[in-house]
Amino acid sequence: MQSNSKFAELKCCNNIWAIGSIHSHLDSFELIKNHIIKNFSKNDKIVFLGNIIGLGNNAKETLSSAIDLRNQLMSNFFLKNEDVIFLRGAQEEMFLKLLQLQTAPNPYEIVKWLFEHGVDKTIRSYNMNITEVHEIATQGTISISRWTSKLNKTVASVNGHKEYFSNLHHAAFADTKKILFVNRGVDITRPLSAQNDCFWWGYHNFSKLDKPYNTFKKIVRGYEPSLNKNLEDIKKKIVCSLYQGPLSNNKIIAGLFNDSAEILDLFVSK
Repeated sequence: MQSNSKFAELKCCNNIWAIGSIHSHLDSFELIKNHIIKNFSKNDKIVFLGNIIGLGNNAKETLSSAIDLRNQLMSNFFLKNEDVIFLRGAQEEMFLKLLQLQTAPNPYEIVKWLFEHGVDKTIRSYNMNITEVHEIATQGTISISRWTSKLNKTVASVNGHKEYFSNLHHAAFADTKKILFVNRGVDITRPLSAQNDCFWWGYHNFSKLDKPYNTFKKIVRGYEPSLNKNLEDIKKKIVCSLYQGPLSNNKIIAGLFNDSAEILDLFVSK
């Protein structure tokens, strides 16, 4: 995986697949994965919309399965690195903060907050001791640095995981500039280059957007903090959310789009 930009431009597309937040629900993801493998076509692209990890109990295994899907598609369809895109979601952002915990001004409070938001499940999936993290977070920079070094080495020991966390994009878009892919939202008053962390923390009333954002006629996102929605309603809106809350819901949504921002298909795991 190689990433030279915060933004990925998808060029010469046939169709674009997008996978909403997975949240470590491995069984549900395997259904989505099999559907995509059976229906993927030459010149298709694929975007993972963030939050592959977190909340569920199989973060490490789910991420490995997502990387395996990437590898299968690249091998079977002769894809390039830029044809398979991984976006940063809130869960990836929080996990990256944990990997650099020694730089935090208040590490114990940071750990407590991260674990309240599902990062503890990801740590457990890498066979790290949760109680130990809380204790070390109170012991000073040297102890914390030793622990984060251990965590970084553990992540690096799993094929493709270090590369995944090192090469996450903030957003992706087709070269037609008609369809935009994000994790959670954008600040519609700012250009893409000035979004800061709106991509994974969201923007007020983003779901109610009723007009194009710059040239983008459709914005596809992988997460929204709301209740279940009818898929037919999703098709009618500028903001297409490939997610059915609440967080306890194990369902995952994948969508198929063209570069003119048309929704060709939506698939929901059972």
